[in-house]
Amino acid sequence: MKTRFAPSPTGHLHIGGARTALFNWLLARNQNGVFVLRIEDTDALRSEERFTEDILASIKWLGLDYDGEPVFQSQRNHIHKTYVDKLLKSGGAYYCHCSPQRIEELRARALEAKDKPRYDGHCRELGLGPAPGAVIRFKKPSSGTTSWVDLIKGPITIDNDELDDLVLVKADGLATYNMAVVADDASMEITHVIRGDDHVNNTPRQILLYEALGLSIPQFGHVPMILGEDKKRLSKRHGATSVLAYREMGYLPQALVNYLARLGWSHGDQEIFSLPEMVSAFNLQSVGKSAAVFNKNKLDWLNSHYIKETPVPQLAALLKPFLSARDALPPNEEALEKIVLTVRERGKTLEEMAQKAAFYYTKDLVLNPTAAKKLLGESGRKSLSSLKEALKEIPNTHEDFDKILDELAKEHGIKKGELAQPLRLALTGETASPGLYDILVILGADECSKRIDAALKYQE
Repeated sequence: MKTRFAPSPTGHLHIGGARTALFNWLLARNQNGVFVLRIEDTDALRSEERFTEDILASIKWLGLDYDGEPVFQSQRNHIHKTYVDKLLKSGGAYYCHCSPQRIEELRARALEAKDKPRYDGHCRELGLGPAPGAVIRFKKPSSGTTSWVDLIKGPITIDNDELDDLVLVKADGLATYNMAVVADDASMEITHVIRGDDHVNNTPRQILLYEALGLSIPQFGHVPMILGEDKKRLSKRHGATSVLAYREMGYLPQALVNYLARLGWSHGDQEIFSLPEMVSAFNLQSVGKSAAVFNKNKLDWLNSHYIKETPVPQLAALLKPFLSARDALPPNEEALEKIVLTVRERGKTLEEMAQKAAFYYTKDLVLNPTAAKKLLGESGRKSLSSLKEALKEIPNTHEDFDKILDELAKEHGIKKGELAQPLRLALTGETASPGLYDILVILGADECSKRIDAALKYQE
């Protein structure tokens, strides 16, 4: 078995493309087959090197190792030409000298008549040869049907008279999409073509090319599209769609891969899969025939799970750039790992963890003004003054800290929460945070004293 993922570098790798890559990878690995990456960069006007780099970085981040080096379609025109020459010699293709203006007129007349635009075969039997501006067209069968059993959708049949004598080689001498794909898949011995269902219309055209060339036809499977929660095709209006945008938002690759695998594929009621488990369980029979709906809440839940499962030193290394971006990086790894222990249960993403941890080393702590107005009245300031005195040294244990709170609450005739909340605000700037004792230990007595002083001097 040999599968391929063949993106075009005309944009960032998006979620739908990543899932297609994943399904191809899983299928190949499940069958001890080969998975190749082919960059279809023949659209010179729209292809960009930065998008190629984005695709390669995305595939690497997701952990989808491909066999061999990436193949670039733009470097294979000589191979495409050999297949075109074979079609010309066998009478399966012909030169067309029709001008672009004539083709446009045919298209306009068809649209006006509410007909499907297609070439009228004007040059089909003229026996023309090469000429400036000429293209090469496929001489498709005039009657009959083209059928295949789709590995996901089941049997599909298309009437050949619905198809066109498609252009195989443009006037610039480069093969068109369908010709290049057939030549590449055939020469690379691809056995299974798994792609998005927006390619269903290309499949009968490609099957006819395989047949005209006398080639073995690969098996085709078309994966349904991904929809937003409004049941419309997933797009930027639903949030981030590119793979690396999820990396930048603080999602872990294993969470995104797990989520994408379950987006349209099922294995009983199991939700959480390691990569080896996915490889072992994957098959196309369990891929759904209908579109899948992208649910960010479910992805967040999975990401939280993987954050909690990640060893602390590894999680600290992942969190580091997110804290650095907030100019709140701890001085050493030991301090960073202590911080991780206080926030890994509280953040759904690395970005959220950083947001909740930034107060530890932020240079200018800003108090939440609404909370300050509520908590830093006369009573709150008295509580803070008492706490400052009591916390000149950090208590040895959590229990010792609780005793201090109990004694001060009794002394002031208030509840422990009325002590804890002004302290939490002074130390973190907010009213929700990790455990107070953990914060005291990480900040240390001097920093805690400075922050309490700043809160006591706070003016609205």
